[in-house]
Amino acid sequence: MIFMQTASKEHILNTLTAPLIEQIPFTARGDELFIKMSQILDDQPEKLRIDLKAVLDSFLLKMLKNEASDIDLGGAGCRGKVWYRIFGDKSPDKSTQNFSVEATDFLLLNILVNSQRKLLLKDRNLDFSYGIEIGNGKNQRFRVDIYFDLEHLAMNMRRIDNTIRPFKSLGVNAEVAKALSLKYYKYGLSLITGITGSGKSSTLDTIIDANNRTVDSHIVVISSPVELIHKPIKSVVRHREVGRDVESFKAGAIQALRQDPDIIVIGELRDPETIMTALEITDSGHKTFSTLHTSSAMDSIERILGEVPTEEQNRVRARLADVLTCVISQKLVPSLDGKRVLAKEVLIANSSVKAAIRNNNISEIYQMLMEGSEKGMNTLEQDLKRLFTEGKISKENAINYSNNKSKIVQLLSETSY
Repeated sequence: MIFMQTASKEHILNTLTAPLIEQIPFTARGDELFIKMSQILDDQPEKLRIDLKAVLDSFLLKMLKNEASDIDLGGAGCRGKVWYRIFGDKSPDKSTQNFSVEATDFLLLNILVNSQRKLLLKDRNLDFSYGIEIGNGKNQRFRVDIYFDLEHLAMNMRRIDNTIRPFKSLGVNAEVAKALSLKYYKYGLSLITGITGSGKSSTLDTIIDANNRTVDSHIVVISSPVELIHKPIKSVVRHREVGRDVESFKAGAIQALRQDPDIIVIGELRDPETIMTALEITDSGHKTFSTLHTSSAMDSIERILGEVPTEEQNRVRARLADVLTCVISQKLVPSLDGKRVLAKEVLIANSSVKAAIRNNNISEIYQMLMEGSEKGMNTLEQDLKRLFTEGKISKENAINYSNNKSKIVQLLSETSY
């Protein structure tokens, strides 16, 4: 119903922005162009700005109707069209008009406040969250990334799943479940890793929710941006968005130590400073969760060690061995029913794993994963084989999504048909 009422608004963007575009000085380029367009927009009546927001919201409502995960628009790369990713494939919406890059510049500038515009101009990129009403008192939130494409603004929005998956859906061993629970492990660093779009945030939200439901505690979530909002159940849950509520992941983590937390969630270990801060706050006796853009447990350990100077690596290696509790590395694999299914590698940092990290024998960890099923461990290749034998994924995708091609081929050759 809401979509039908607002869909026609997507065709008036050029009309709304035409008078604004006429005011842009012909000689304006680069940052000067961006600043001038901001000034022009700020001088407009509130009604025009509300109408511009309604246009963007109509694109998002259509996104929900089409069950799309992402929307892209703006900049030269979109060729004047709105693009949607639907079940993994991204394509333009041919039903909309072609929009000029200046029209989409104004559309995107309209949803930013002055402080956000300054950050965008400084960093050439801006992450934040955005929400719309979808009726019946419900809201839908999106993760937004705005950046520059040939001196014009481009945007990706990803739909945030409002539904938290039950913890049982992760399919982890009881020992892994204990490692992720504050009830059993009062401190330690647990990492959820994977490439972009692998479902790391959803898994992290499931773990936060499980602790929120079962333990009396204080959970501090530091994100860029804040995606799913956890309502307090048994725990106090604070959400701090980088750029809005706190300056950086590092600053948020350090400040959290003065806020009497039990669990600190650092949205992503993006840089050496944040990595070192995560190790330090965990070493101080807190339970810490975070994510990394790595494709395996071994890569995660090597990435952390590789981010610090050579002279610091022995100290960091010892600290990581002391605090690491669990690593879950995951991928979303196309399933035979046309959707996607979770494949994961799970590492529990037992005494053998800790010794391998401390002694710089990371290569030994893969064999520990292969032989650690009783402790809840498995390689990604073992999980892909399981999904194949259960008839959930194809043999081709089991091979394509593996980290170790020779190992998955060997494992699949052992499968009886």
